Amino acid sequence: MIDIKLIRENKELVKENIKKKFQDHKLPMVDEVYDMDIEYRKTKTEADEARSKVNTLSKEIGNLMRDKKVDEASRVKEEVANIKNKIPELEEKEIELEKAIKERMMAIPNIIADDVPIGEDDSCNVEEQRFGDPKVPNYEIPYHSDIMASFDGLDKDSAGRVSGNGFYYLMGDIARLHSAVLAYARDFMIDKGFIYCIPPYMIHSDAVDGVMSFEEKENMMYKIEGEDLYLIGTSEHSMIAKFKDQLLKESDLPITMTSYSPCFRKEVGAHGIEERGVYRIHQFEKQEMVVVCKPEDSEKWYNKMWQFSVELFRTLDIPVRKLVCCSGDLADLKYRSCDIEAWSPRQQKYFEVCSCSNLTDAQARRLGIRYKKEDGTKQYAHTLNNTVIAPPRMLIAFLENNLQEDGSVLIPEALRPYMGGKERLIPSK
Repeated sequence: MIDIKLIRENKELVKENIKKKFQDHKLPMVDEVYDMDIEYRKTKTEADEARSKVNTLSKEIGNLMRDKKVDEASRVKEEVANIKNKIPELEEKEIELEKAIKERMMAIPNIIADDVPIGEDDSCNVEEQRFGDPKVPNYEIPYHSDIMASFDGLDKDSAGRVSGNGFYYLMGDIARLHSAVLAYARDFMIDKGFIYCIPPYMIHSDAVDGVMSFEEKENMMYKIEGEDLYLIGTSEHSMIAKFKDQLLKESDLPITMTSYSPCFRKEVGAHGIEERGVYRIHQFEKQEMVVVCKPEDSEKWYNKMWQFSVELFRTLDIPVRKLVCCSGDLADLKYRSCDIEAWSPRQQKYFEVCSCSNLTDAQARRLGIRYKKEDGTKQYAHTLNNTVIAPPRMLIAFLENNLQEDGSVLIPEALRPYMGGKERLIPSK
């Protein structure tokens, strides 16, 4: 959520930002908020002045009664009663305006960085840099579910009977590999100085509204029937909400955390659920990194965070590239974002495995996350998040890039301690 001062002082800037995100249907909201804000402040001033006048006149009544000026006191009492009758109406109007303003402010997107590429959708995202040489072997790379099946490692048929489409059973060496990359990613981030955390997997609706837009909430989140609880779509949701309504110390910033969680997503929209493999599914596990910092440090942390992802994937012998997200591909709360995409030798193209975002103070304003500066002033913090690793999707890149001609899969040296020292996985089929 942006600062309402931007609309008061430069609403054309806010409108231009909306146009850059190709959300012209939201343009009327800016003028609505501008007009409502004027009315809200006027109403609030009237209500405050009325309450103040009641207090002043009430004291005057006491003085008049003490001086035996009963008639004059009665006249003032009547005036107080008239003012008091108007106050509830003013207070009700104030509440209604405040609610209407907040609803619109929550829908108006965050101001994006000046250097974000302008484009309507992800087809306009811009490749910035590659890391590692993408290779295509001279032997066939099977579809990832077939590779997993060769190790008796994937059972979607049983999962379909038990849970429906979009779920899976991982078995044997593939399941062990899944757990190994999560453990490796956890220790990788701990070695970078991040605090390890296992967060709640369910959060209240006010926490959900604090970390994402209403559209994302509708398309992603599963609600627990009969309770004010939602299953998290990523641990970022509960990790950022951890600081809801908190006044942090400047000396405690930055707060850097890495969190493990299962993730649950409806995946409503154009992408849909993949029928055959495990690329787009309703349930997966993830190691995340989250940073809460001072505004002047957020861009530095943004660059550190996506570079951590590149470094990790390269230790697993997976070529990757950095793809800068265009304006139309940015979620409403994001200032800037980039995807780290892994190379697929089978498809001979890259696909997303990590997403790194700087949300500036958009989440902090929604959640009330501030810090107290040394001079005593209070300021909203900046929040950032990035995927460390998210299997089973990342296993697609791992298996394809480490698959050998005989069907075995090499285990990179960095991962071997987490696989019981194994150097290679041997298929059972």
